[in-house]
Amino acid sequence: MYKTIAFNGKFFGAALTGVHRVAEQIIAATDALITQQSGNESDYAIVIRNNVKVPSYHNITCVEENPLVRRIPKMAWEQLYFPLARRKDFILNLCNLGPLFHRNSATMIHDAQVYSTPESYSLSFRLRYKFIFFFIGRRHRIIFTVSEFSKKELVRYGVASADKIVVVHNGCDHVLQVRPDETLLASLNLRPARYVLALANTQKHKNIAVLLQAFARPELKDEVLVLFGGATQADFENLGHVVPPNVRFTGRITDSQLVGLMVNAGALAFPSLTEGFGLPPLEAMALGCPVVAAPLGALPEVCGDAALYADPFSPQAWSARIHTALDDEAARRTLIGNGRRQASLFTWERAARNLSEAMNALT
Repeated sequence: MYKTIAFNGKFFGAALTGVHRVAEQIIAATDALITQQSGNESDYAIVIRNNVKVPSYHNITCVEENPLVRRIPKMAWEQLYFPLARRKDFILNLCNLGPLFHRNSATMIHDAQVYSTPESYSLSFRLRYKFIFFFIGRRHRIIFTVSEFSKKELVRYGVASADKIVVVHNGCDHVLQVRPDETLLASLNLRPARYVLALANTQKHKNIAVLLQAFARPELKDEVLVLFGGATQADFENLGHVVPPNVRFTGRITDSQLVGLMVNAGALAFPSLTEGFGLPPLEAMALGCPVVAAPLGALPEVCGDAALYADPFSPQAWSARIHTALDDEAARRTLIGNGRRQASLFTWERAARNLSEAMNALT
């Protein structure tokens, strides 16, 4: 093992994304795991840029950059300053990207969607990620990813060989520590167990269009679709989507507000055409919210038999499955029970342990 394992903390201070949440949870779980282990051979550090707030850790030292390089862009910091400052360490990158020229590194690449769904990303974004993936897939000692599906995709697109890729499933138990804020139910005029939650995301592979079409059908005209996240009704309409009157937008919300919506929802709908993992369905299951999902990407691997599956291209199929989740009490009870059991298999402690074991196996 290396004397020091240095986490790439570039993501701290940036807007929270699903990838950043995974990084935060894995670092926190690693900190807790170190406490449990005796005789740990490595020191752990997290290297951050100045003037960003980070959680307190018991066993992981927080190291700020030299103030003299404070003004350099984030990409230059990651590619030049960070690997030079930690040149004797093993570097662990958890947010897809990492320094190209530091061989003693491991990087978590969450999915291969810049290859499989290029229309969801700008040209500059695709080119930058593909360029970096090409080098780190060959130079870094381990490529972590979050599902067997993502591993197959990364091999398929030539990012790395299968023997170099280690699967570390995400956890979802963080949602059980969040106190629900239920104030949005009143402000959005929502009835518990009679509305459906989904992401407000206009990326094509998220496939929210099929839900808009389903809720425009007569069978769902009396039900409500609540879209949470940054995309607005105007964003969807500007892309040519018709937003029916029974769709409500929350805008960006806090974790507590999202948990409050999940614990009271009739179902979470997740119609993605591809996902490297699919964390929201597991979060919903952990909170006792039934899930209707598309049988694509990593979703069957993650959700198992605890979700209802619907044809991602059929609004009628989504209407039927949503009615089952809302109105069939026996099916609903089964979904809730199976969902909680499925979610219990995915913990951040297990993720941190799998990550640690893979690095301990390096020679």
